[in-house]
Amino acid sequence: METDLFLGFGLYAWITIVTVLGMFSILLFTKLRTDVVFMGAVGILFVTGVLDAKEAFSGFSSTSVVVIGVLFVVVAGLTHTGVLQWIVRNLLGQPDSYGKAVVRLMLPVAGLSSFLSNTTVVAMFVNIVKMWSKKLGISPSKLLIPLSYASGMGGVCTLIGTPPNLIISGLYSDMTGTAMNVLATTIPGLFCLAVGVLSIIAMKRLLPDRKAPESDFESTGDYTVELRVPSDNPFIGKTLEEAGLYHIKGGSLIKIFHFDDIPSPVTEDEPLMGGDHLVYAGQIDELYEMAMDHQLVTADHHVFSINEVDMNGKVRTAFVTFGSSLIGRCIAETTFEKDNNLMVAAIARRGSRINEAPRKVVLQAGDTLLLVYPSHIKVDTSSLKNDLHFFDSDDIPNMGVGTLVSTVIMIAMVTLSALGVLPLLQCAFLAAAAMLLCRCCNLEQAMKAINWEIIMVFAGSISLGLAIQKTGIAEQLATGILDVCGTNPIIVMTAVCFVGTFITEFISNTAAGAMFFPIMYQAAEKLGYEPYTFLIALMISVSSSFATPIGSPTHMLVYGPGGYRFSDFLRIGLLMNLIILAANIFIVNIVYPLTPLQ
Repeated sequence: METDLFLGFGLYAWITIVTVLGMFSILLFTKLRTDVVFMGAVGILFVTGVLDAKEAFSGFSSTSVVVIGVLFVVVAGLTHTGVLQWIVRNLLGQPDSYGKAVVRLMLPVAGLSSFLSNTTVVAMFVNIVKMWSKKLGISPSKLLIPLSYASGMGGVCTLIGTPPNLIISGLYSDMTGTAMNVLATTIPGLFCLAVGVLSIIAMKRLLPDRKAPESDFESTGDYTVELRVPSDNPFIGKTLEEAGLYHIKGGSLIKIFHFDDIPSPVTEDEPLMGGDHLVYAGQIDELYEMAMDHQLVTADHHVFSINEVDMNGKVRTAFVTFGSSLIGRCIAETTFEKDNNLMVAAIARRGSRINEAPRKVVLQAGDTLLLVYPSHIKVDTSSLKNDLHFFDSDDIPNMGVGTLVSTVIMIAMVTLSALGVLPLLQCAFLAAAAMLLCRCCNLEQAMKAINWEIIMVFAGSISLGLAIQKTGIAEQLATGILDVCGTNPIIVMTAVCFVGTFITEFISNTAAGAMFFPIMYQAAEKLGYEPYTFLIALMISVSSSFATPIGSPTHMLVYGPGGYRFSDFLRIGLLMNLIILAANIFIVNIVYPLTPLQ
């Protein structure tokens, strides 16, 4: 038994508190990988003796974590057989009002997110919403926040729709020996979704009307291209006018750097030297043609011959994600272009193109980049997923018989689990095997689909939750909540859910679920009630993060494409948090009335 040191907490409890607070601070203020931070926290708890070896690494053997890993394979089968594309093609249509557009968008997205990864669904729909909004005459920013919200609200409708549901249900099963039904959250989730859709329509004016960042790249006369003069260029020694590089067709020279960082006056009699860095603005096709005629090359690194560079390129757009290693740096200071065999041709920020040399711009989260790749190269965006999110994709699934097969497999998995024929873990394994055997995806695609970083975070979250419970922190916090809120179970449930909703705006909902589980469980038992109702409400609350773009990975996916600002999420998101919290507490207590402990 630990000796109390301060505020009723023992040494191990304080080690846990400091570790958790330190972990949150690192996640908020640094760019370290999330899985590294979580594993580091677990390591500290293990080394200091807070957790023994079995407890520290119990997350890796947790049923819920294994289910999550297997479900990645199931999702790969659905993705590669074009299930998303089929739904988009057949369900979106051409609504004649904003309200109908929101309904036609949010309901299919929520339905898909109940069974698939939220980020997969939103990533797929971002491009579709951009094209759809043009046809409807609506700014994409009016639909992209509802898109992200729908994925979150849909995810809570099943246990497999969002990681916290699996984590909380798995911990509940471990504590009680009773497994939750895969559809336990369906009715409360659908009610909250309906309230959310109606709220979005009613609060239309709170959604910003932003210009889409990539719309600045749609005009062929508005590109910026940076070129370098090779050391063997025949025009070296001549003036810009004599070399034919001052007055050019389809564009103009806006900057010249003789020694990389020293700009020189842009005059027609400025001499040309080997290694010079020229910045042009104009029509990209004609600028490339001029570069070929004058033996200029892309400016990602110094070269000695035009033969070293392929100037024929294909154009793609991407935005800088939150946590990207590129934030706060300019491309010229990195080997990013050289390492990925690409060139940054232009940058837009909050709907406006930055009229500076792109390689000199200090990047921010949400910046949209226009990238040029050599035409003969198939772009592998997987290596860039931590830094950039691409608006388009080279992976085009083939719709056909496999689309139907993968859908049947998913429905069978959910049905067997919901009816209690087989536990969810066995159903997930059978579904994953069926996806591979029926060639809905191949082994390589399945392995690539498994996000090991997410799995590490899930496992670490469970271990941290265990430490919070083992050291008595959960019991102390539960007692403190009861002292403040009294013994009314509805008030206590609301208070914990409110704090959970707020915390999940800044940390992953998985971590919030694992850490608040023991607190909610202890509070319910101290009040003398079965924890089931309390935990269903907790599942919905920790996935209801609407007020900040960092509250959910899906918010990050729409932040750049929508041209949003941080305040855009606050304006509508704070109200949405309160509305969904109220709907959550109301419906959960109707569907699952409080039951006294036996």
